[in-house]
Amino acid sequence: RYSLFYNHLKNIEECEGGLDQFTKSYKTFGVNQLLEGGIYCKEWAPGAEAVFLAGDFNGWNPFSHPYKKLEYGKWELFIPPGKDGCPAVPHGSKLKVVIRAQNGTLLYRISPWARYVVRDEDKVNYDWVHWNPPQSYIHKHPSPKRLKSLRIYESHVGIASPEGKVASYKNFTYNVLPRIKDLGYNCVQLMAIMEHAYYASFGYQVTSFFAASSRYGTPDDLKEMIDVAHSMGITVLLDVVHSHASKNSEDGLNQFDGTDSCFFHSGYRGNHQLWDSRLFDYANWEVLRFLLSNLRMWIEDYRFDGFRFDGVTSMLYHHHGIGTGFSGDYNEYFGLHVDEDALCYLMLANHMINSLHPECITIAEDVSGMPALCRPVAEGGGGFDYRLAMAIPDKWIQIIKELKDEDWNMGNIVHTLTNRRYEEKYIAYAESHDQALVGDKTLAFRLMDAEMYTNMSVLMPLTPVIDRGIQLHKMIRLITHTLGGESYLNFMGNEFGHPEWLDFPRIGNNESYHYARRQFNLTEDDLLRYKFLNAFDRDMNRLEERFGWLASPQAYVSEKHEANKVIAFERAGLVFIFNFHPYQSYVDYRVVIWHSSLTVVSKYKILLDSDAGEYGGHQRLDHNTEYFSEEYPHNYRPNSLMV
Repeated sequence: RYSLFYNHLKNIEECEGGLDQFTKSYKTFGVNQLLEGGIYCKEWAPGAEAVFLAGDFNGWNPFSHPYKKLEYGKWELFIPPGKDGCPAVPHGSKLKVVIRAQNGTLLYRISPWARYVVRDEDKVNYDWVHWNPPQSYIHKHPSPKRLKSLRIYESHVGIASPEGKVASYKNFTYNVLPRIKDLGYNCVQLMAIMEHAYYASFGYQVTSFFAASSRYGTPDDLKEMIDVAHSMGITVLLDVVHSHASKNSEDGLNQFDGTDSCFFHSGYRGNHQLWDSRLFDYANWEVLRFLLSNLRMWIEDYRFDGFRFDGVTSMLYHHHGIGTGFSGDYNEYFGLHVDEDALCYLMLANHMINSLHPECITIAEDVSGMPALCRPVAEGGGGFDYRLAMAIPDKWIQIIKELKDEDWNMGNIVHTLTNRRYEEKYIAYAESHDQALVGDKTLAFRLMDAEMYTNMSVLMPLTPVIDRGIQLHKMIRLITHTLGGESYLNFMGNEFGHPEWLDFPRIGNNESYHYARRQFNLTEDDLLRYKFLNAFDRDMNRLEERFGWLASPQAYVSEKHEANKVIAFERAGLVFIFNFHPYQSYVDYRVVIWHSSLTVVSKYKILLDSDAGEYGGHQRLDHNTEYFSEEYPHNYRPNSLMV
């Protein structure tokens, strides 16, 4: 694998003037404004017989501005400035690349490199709009330094409002970012930013890879949003979709030059049978240029601080993970079923990012457990910084759906939370955004279900269902945060137990926005119990910021007691004790103190208590109590204390 990567890199150095020059292509391809007012256009359309540019600027004459054919399927066009020195193509002009296909048909296409596309309300397809404002947004604040502990708030701009509408970048900037900061998250991961024609695709059917979604506002609005986040010390990651692309041809990449291939594999290999989308040909030189330049553009133009790569499992294997289970056997990760071209692309992407922007972070969404995916490229690894611990949310849902409380297996919970590859960093999360979608349920809704409609008011008696749900919601999130990885992620709204589900407007729900929103107002109502979960999530994050357990070595688990339903462990000098028993409390309970000195007595106090009143608990613990370690053997260790 490293040999394949090295050969690619060597070819880039010899043929393209180096990785820096190769990945700057976003500045030359598409339609680019020159300083003197002229326009330089460049496209890759290997299957085209001829290429033209048409638009408002030439009265939509499809033949007046032909491109010149270059080597290797590339085409270029220079349009001189107007007589008065004005731009040849004014800002806001609508454009199309006109392709004469091999069968003579004229195809009107959006450039794959288009920076801004919009859809009029009375139209189905998007239009390409030349974005060249007289004064673009100028970033005022530097990016935050690379974080040791990542506490990620996964967000979708369009649903980030209690109102039933598509919310804006401006709304996120001024209403959501302060909330994220207050909750103690230091990183926001943005979904559905790359333009996607179908809103209900959750942003995963990308049509224009270089365009920030116009449904939320302008490119400058997004730049301002990122700049404001940086001013708050918040790192901003982009959910990047390079695993597949929308099948749209009128406003997407599909059949751009009139052929079945171009950016994609032709025939069966170029189609994802479950996602109904096109699959990139990662062995193609121009596809590598397109995707690597795409990453660089988002970093350098918008100032994103890194990426979460979506669908990595689909990229890594020719079977795309369809109908395939992964047990950890190495035969599952090495063989002809691995797409080495895709893996090589990921190595190139991480090498480029690490070389040109070493402060940036990359995350892999891989469910298979590919070994060394988060080891340096120089070691033959994939080069990612983190990978998602995707087994954890599945485990919590399985436990809640299938087991009675008294049947929870402490050893199995600990195994799932600690089962990760040595020296590869994992991002732990208690529930995924997929669980919030219609047809599934969030943790809170699974725990409390219909009673959330009637019994979340503090004026109502605390029912057993709500009591159990609130307490387990806090405990599940805390043990995942502290034991599950080297980073933590939360999907927006889940921190306070958002009720119901997510459902984007579509024909099946009469284009309703009722469930395509986040009801942040629920936490602001002092009469509702959502405030307890919100406060616990905030204080949990603030405690991590103070002690940094995510950046500390993996925890030492001293107890996983099946009869008592108790889990105890130490990390970052803190002792964590969880009682998952459905009805039994304990007094004088002895737990191991692993890091305590044999000769010096250590004093401990309660820092965070899920049973505290401010978190909706029953206040059964006295926070003024001091606990002292003693030289008393317990669980095969010399020191312990009583709690």
